[in-house]
Amino acid sequence: MGISKVHARQIFDSRGNPTVEVEVTTSKGVFRADVPSGASTGIHEALELRDNDKKAYVGKGVLTAVKNVNEYLGPALVKANINVHDQVAIDTFLLQQDGTPNKSKYGANAILGISLAALKAGAAAKGVPLYRHIADLAGHGGKKMVLPVPAFNVINGGSHAGNKLAMQEFMILPTGAHSFAEAMKIGSEVYHSLKSVIKAKYGQDATNVGDEGGFAPNIQDNAEGLELLKTAIAKAGYTDKVKIGMDVAASEFYVDGKYDLDFKNPNSDKSSLLSGQQLAQLYKDFTDHYPIVSIEDPFDQDDWEAWSHLTGSTNIQIVGDDLTVTNPLRIRTAVEKKACNALLLKVNQIGTVTESIQAAVLSQRSGWGVMVSHRSGETEDHTIADIVVGLRTGQIKTGAPCR
Repeated sequence: MGISKVHARQIFDSRGNPTVEVEVTTSKGVFRADVPSGASTGIHEALELRDNDKKAYVGKGVLTAVKNVNEYLGPALVKANINVHDQVAIDTFLLQQDGTPNKSKYGANAILGISLAALKAGAAAKGVPLYRHIADLAGHGGKKMVLPVPAFNVINGGSHAGNKLAMQEFMILPTGAHSFAEAMKIGSEVYHSLKSVIKAKYGQDATNVGDEGGFAPNIQDNAEGLELLKTAIAKAGYTDKVKIGMDVAASEFYVDGKYDLDFKNPNSDKSSLLSGQQLAQLYKDFTDHYPIVSIEDPFDQDDWEAWSHLTGSTNIQIVGDDLTVTNPLRIRTAVEKKACNALLLKVNQIGTVTESIQAAVLSQRSGWGVMVSHRSGETEDHTIADIVVGLRTGQIKTGAPCR
């Protein structure tokens, strides 16, 4: 079964920025996919093509990417008449059409929109749920599916919030829940408990939220954020069922080989910058005092030595995001250097479904964990829910309960 039509349009994401939506038509119907967008992006990610017309959408329009789908990639794919079952062939064709290492000719957002829509069309053609189609593509066809532990980003800092907090995400993980439904209940209750804790301590205006729905109190001490979580978890009655995760996004405050935890202050004291080893010691202090089980992007995306040092000296999950950018080449390097022990999987970092699956499978075979993730600029498309189930990764990050 081939594809008879491909059509793209510009829509808006959850931050009010333009993004790409693609529809793929087959004899089974019309299948639509929306492309997410990140705020703190790694320099090694595939290129998200923006128009850069400062007179429209502050330069963030995606009409060029839309044009690339409608005038080049789409017609070529229809003409190629590739069976929609064959995701690998479709994605390989798209990569060949672009021909660049980072998808800079047509844009990863153009390519991914087609890839995701084709994925949905392939599942429909087979007559199976989307997660089952993904499981088949990953070689998990005969295995039982796994529902994930949700990681709720309930305190926002870094590039996701206007407060002084350097570290980007403080998350709760209901690891003691016996079902996904119970995990959602726990997450919701702790979230509202946290709101009351923050309101009582800092006032009503401190309960404003960041891009991903987490609270953004104007605090600077990262340990204070962890203390708020610990208090809220206890107040909700879930101390024995909830652990803490962090996404530091340290590349955002890496300055000349050191780390500036006051980077949002233009007059920050440069003498207080931390070395990689000093920052690693801070993480160890955190894990000694709080129930932290996962730290994402603890160092800059190219500070390999610091990554390897921390991973080799701790028994918690160290997650590569900006470090690995869902790219099998970067993952192989990280495996060789023992730089981390888990992958954050974001489909728009690499730009096709096939490469995303390859990244997950490579990570799993290397003994890593895999956490499937949204972006801070999201849409109504919920494909990552099927991806996390189909890939059997057991972990998903999707922002706060209210997002």
